[in-house]
Amino acid sequence: MDKTDKIFVAGHRGLVGSAIVRNLESKGYTNIVTRTHKELDLKDQVGVNKFFDDEKPDVVVLAAAKVGGINANNTAPAEFAYENMQIQCNVIHAAHTHGVKKLLFLGSTCIYPKMAPQPIPEDALLTGPLEPTNEAYAIAKISGLEMCKFYKRQYGDDFISCMPTNLYGPHDNYDLSGSHVMPAMIRKFHEAKENNATAVELWGTGTPLREFLYVDDMADACVFLLENYSGEQHVNIGTGVEVTIKQLAETVKETVGFEGEIIWNSEMPDGTPRKLTDVTKLHNLGWKHKVELEEGVKLAYDWFKENIADARM
Repeated sequence: MDKTDKIFVAGHRGLVGSAIVRNLESKGYTNIVTRTHKELDLKDQVGVNKFFDDEKPDVVVLAAAKVGGINANNTAPAEFAYENMQIQCNVIHAAHTHGVKKLLFLGSTCIYPKMAPQPIPEDALLTGPLEPTNEAYAIAKISGLEMCKFYKRQYGDDFISCMPTNLYGPHDNYDLSGSHVMPAMIRKFHEAKENNATAVELWGTGTPLREFLYVDDMADACVFLLENYSGEQHVNIGTGVEVTIKQLAETVKETVGFEGEIIWNSEMPDGTPRKLTDVTKLHNLGWKHKVELEEGVKLAYDWFKENIADARM
């Protein structure tokens, strides 16, 4: 990429997209184009084509998606499949027809089989059944990865894909009805501290193993791939380091300064026992994460405190 390239970041207001914009700007990429959902509905094929006609972006980062928690995925799988595939098909095909020179598509950990080997290598894709609770979203994301591969194979388009692990950081979702484990813990411990509560209840046993990547590290890896990678296979983005949910809870509790008790509700589900990405490929390309968990949790909590009035609660 050139510093003067016009770069369209789709989904720039979210956790992922906003971090990618920050990273691009920090590296001197100033010609960045964004649109809110109200300004451009990516499900609208005519509108997407008009945007590409008018703006003529050189580079596209596709971080926009319809996302939700387990309940949303279970109750509206048709919408999760249809709307995400609409977004992907419209943007990827428009990028091809308008001669975009580079596109990066972002996947999700749910693309891998439920019983994938651990750590999960890139070639585990499509080797077994998916987790049923988010199968529709996973199939949509898989179709996006495969589309990029097919456009590259048939037309020579420089369309690449990456698969980030569990992310956290600025602009995360702190709505307890749909948030992921890290922001949920930050909010619960913060509110317990503010309300002088004596205990915080968390779901499960605390034994599952998970990997967490600070979102600004993820963004740095994405820009690194845009600058240095043109392979057909998607690339895992992660730390290659895992912790138990109990260890994570203790880290968040200490960071927040909550001095009460943690009560584990073992009647609630634990989820998958272990989910760790194999990041050998990314390391061999020359990129490694910088922010370790303790520092990342502090950065995330500092942002939450400073932006609590505007955070997604």
